[in-house]
Amino acid sequence: MTTSARAAVLETQDGPFELRDIEIEDPRADEVLVRMVATGICATDAHVRAQRMVTPLPVVLGHEGAGVVERVGAAVTTVEPGDHVVLSYHSCGRCKPCMSSHPAYCDNAWAANFAGARLDGSNGLHVAQGAEPHGHFFGQSSFSTYALTHQRNTIKVPRDLPLEVMAPLGCGLQTGAGAVLKALAVPAGASLAVFGVGAVGLAAVMAAGVAGATTVVAVDVDAGRLELARDLGATHTVNPGRVEDLTGALRAIEERGLEYVLDTSGRAENLDAGVGALAHLGQFGFVAFHEGAGAVIDAGRLSVGQSLRGIVQGDAVSSLLINELAQLYRAGRFPIDRLLSFYDFSDINTAFEDAGSGRATKAILRFMSPG
Repeated sequence: MTTSARAAVLETQDGPFELRDIEIEDPRADEVLVRMVATGICATDAHVRAQRMVTPLPVVLGHEGAGVVERVGAAVTTVEPGDHVVLSYHSCGRCKPCMSSHPAYCDNAWAANFAGARLDGSNGLHVAQGAEPHGHFFGQSSFSTYALTHQRNTIKVPRDLPLEVMAPLGCGLQTGAGAVLKALAVPAGASLAVFGVGAVGLAAVMAAGVAGATTVVAVDVDAGRLELARDLGATHTVNPGRVEDLTGALRAIEERGLEYVLDTSGRAENLDAGVGALAHLGQFGFVAFHEGAGAVIDAGRLSVGQSLRGIVQGDAVSSLLINELAQLYRAGRFPIDRLLSFYDFSDINTAFEDAGSGRATKAILRFMSPG
């Protein structure tokens, strides 16, 4: 038995998404079939579209899904039909990082999230004619009216919270908030600078307020985003395009330096400026530098206890952090809705254009109302 679905398929590098009819296999013992309500568009989707991150084509992308459970496999115990769920990254559950509560650093992360197949190499997506699209992107491929997921990355959330708002918690907002609350564990009273205040950076700014940081500096070249960052809790803003010395501008805010710096931009120059602004024992976390980005630092500049840390998915255990953030949203302390712009699923190409140009901070595709 299969389920008919309508999916946005990426056929070629940098090409448009094309809506195609597909068939999705019934869930295996540990899988879940989810009727999609909404899904976010993330920079990682754009990187794969451009093949800066290589996933085989054609493919159904999407990895910030939210929807309603339709069917579950025989071994699934965490969700049941009718549950509202948010979909997150996938992991094997068997390696040392997974077994030690760090599944974001799974030894099999590439195969689980980017190979376009299940971990055993099979593909649950099929078409009647033409090349079959690869699926299982981040264990979900949520640019589709239905998604075949795994119980490890299918997170039950409260039914009274809007799924179209919950969707981006699965990756981008989890990454920014988790970087502050989990990976760096920013304590109350600390100082933090966030380089790049798109969706990930704004989530970090909001999380810094939750953590009780007393100095929160938003750094970006976009004046509108800096204004939004201040509305969401930043105590200071810096536009690098308007200062001659970014390190100096940051040290003018905190003379002894910043205790924490988080880069979400991937701009190599921010590594130099951020390390220069670190206090003794300061930590520099980054989520977006890629191999070949040219982000290089002299190790001698970290001689007074500073450290660099690469962060994936906020080092979050999704089933825990997503629900923590959902409760913070309910309490008005993590206003996700301030970041969102909504599009019909059929307008996916327009949504990508707006996300890429900065017209949308976080673009959300909507499928249908939850039942």
